[in-house]
Amino acid sequence: MGYLGYKPADKPLTAADITDSIITSAKIVDGTIVNADINASAAIVSTKLSGITSPAGFRNIVINGDMQIAQRSTSVASITSGDTYHTVDRFQTFINSLGTWTQSKSTDVPTGEGFSSSLKMDCTTADASPSAGDYLGINQMFEGQNLQYLKKGTANAVSLTVSFWVKSTKTGTFVVQLYEPDNDRSVSGTYTVITTNTWEKKTITFPPDTTGTLANDNGESLRLRFWLGAGTNFTSGTLNTTWASRTDANIAVGQVNIADNTANDWYVTGVQLEAGTSATDFEFLPIDVSLDRCQRYYTLFTEGSGTEIPIGMMSFYNSSISVTSVHLPTLMRVNPTLVTTSGTNFYSFGVNGGTDFFDNFTLSRSSKLSVTFFNSANVSGTAGHGGDCWANAGGSVAFNAEL
Repeated sequence: MGYLGYKPADKPLTAADITDSIITSAKIVDGTIVNADINASAAIVSTKLSGITSPAGFRNIVINGDMQIAQRSTSVASITSGDTYHTVDRFQTFINSLGTWTQSKSTDVPTGEGFSSSLKMDCTTADASPSAGDYLGINQMFEGQNLQYLKKGTANAVSLTVSFWVKSTKTGTFVVQLYEPDNDRSVSGTYTVITTNTWEKKTITFPPDTTGTLANDNGESLRLRFWLGAGTNFTSGTLNTTWASRTDANIAVGQVNIADNTANDWYVTGVQLEAGTSATDFEFLPIDVSLDRCQRYYTLFTEGSGTEIPIGMMSFYNSSISVTSVHLPTLMRVNPTLVTTSGTNFYSFGVNGGTDFFDNFTLSRSSKLSVTFFNSANVSGTAGHGGDCWANAGGSVAFNAEL
């Protein structure tokens, strides 16, 4: 109807005119709110967001999941036993008499996904009939103090989702396990390689565990394990798809044996473990950030090449003992151990490479930020005198603080 008299002046609504909850999602037509409608000066703040259980940054619990960092080596052959780090940082091989393998950092990656590296396992000696206690796999371990937001052992414990890209010549069922050593608990899930020699993305969600809290310290409280083969000690039971006390027979039920043929290869990259029931896009980090995170556990300090590479200053404690102290590039997890190569004339003392050669070092003492080591053979000098210490071709100095 029309107005009698003067038309009322327009008066915009204010926040006071809109009561709480009067505008619901059902009253907002899809697509009517666009980017331009949202104030660029942080109109949406963190307190208005709910349901996010993991940190907004560094949501990936896995370190070096894109396989870029490989301080130890880019290829190691004749792997047959042990729980050992060989190539790609933070990814440990666990193997017991299940074939012989070459592990390498590979450039074979899924196309168009942003990755430049993968971890490759190449079978060089087959084992088609594993003994009961044989096993093979790759795992990464995590500190408990980095996992407290998972609220494990409480009624509010959250699910965990692992996502990754995998390529294998062997099709079939593979097992991924989470192991929690603080309370000796375990849960497993499976994925299927459908097409041989083809990159496929896989996602597995593990349920929350309301039993057994995680220690809030720098020790191991969780382990992510990719099984590649296992004997009956680990496959004869029923796959444990909910958290329970660890029973070996229930860990890797249904796992194919990738060691049954020397033609078999297995690649993995883009490994991400995060809180929640769905996988987000892989969290790429700058390479300097990834390196710094890896160096908390292992630091390659110096590696000799065709020419001498400086280690640091060396001084003589007495006529036959020379001492070197160095500061580490990042705070390590614990006081590290010294890792050196040992061989004739791998190291030297003097100016511009020196001519006073020796073969190895011995650890004196270490802290999370500095290390002192010494040599007591092959060199001679005057107490109090000093000079440069060098790594020659074949020589290296590294520090280990792995879980």
